[in-house]
Amino acid sequence: MTNQAFETNEWVDAEHAQGFLDRRAQMPQLEAGYGHVLDLLPMSPRRVLDLGCGDGKVMGLIGGPGVAVDFSPHMLEQARARFRADDVEVVEHNLNAPLPDLGTFDVVVSAFAIHHCPHERKRALYEEVFDRLEPGGIFANLEHVASPAPDLHEQFLRLIGTGPGEEDPSNKLLDVETQLGWLREIGFQDVDCFWKWRELALLAGHKPGL
Repeated sequence: MTNQAFETNEWVDAEHAQGFLDRRAQMPQLEAGYGHVLDLLPMSPRRVLDLGCGDGKVMGLIGGPGVAVDFSPHMLEQARARFRADDVEVVEHNLNAPLPDLGTFDVVVSAFAIHHCPHERKRALYEEVFDRLEPGGIFANLEHVASPAPDLHEQFLRLIGTGPGEEDPSNKLLDVETQLGWLREIGFQDVDCFWKWRELALLAGHKPGL
């Protein structure tokens, strides 16, 4: 992994990170996406891994216990404050680097984080997720994906209130079909895009059981 992959990620900047949190409540369909994530997950997961946890919103909705990882100092501060009294361990880690040894999980989730990784790192990360899932476990990735045409991308930007030149330079968007294909090649079962609105998509699959 090149140093450039790390340098092009703006999320180390507190203002950039807070800007996303400020916009999140006004993002069209975002709460619907979170709801569809919860619909896919077991009611009482034994142990959850949240990749790119941000301020801990998704982990908080699921309820833990587990591990939440992020590398933005501002997001880590927010997540640690949220989970101070809970059984969630907040770990500093950049997803551009291989995952540390965190144990195994029956649920791995991510929300709007993996699209900041270069494409080859995305696939490698999916393999690492598969290895860390317990048999029968589920991976659910609520993601910002690429539109199939430039006009559709421009429409999406208008719908979310992003003007010309205001796109996040950290974005490395990839189409849904390629990512679903990777998940199947790695060994995930029941792989599908379970929800989609424009460039917001929920990709998920299970690790085969014993």
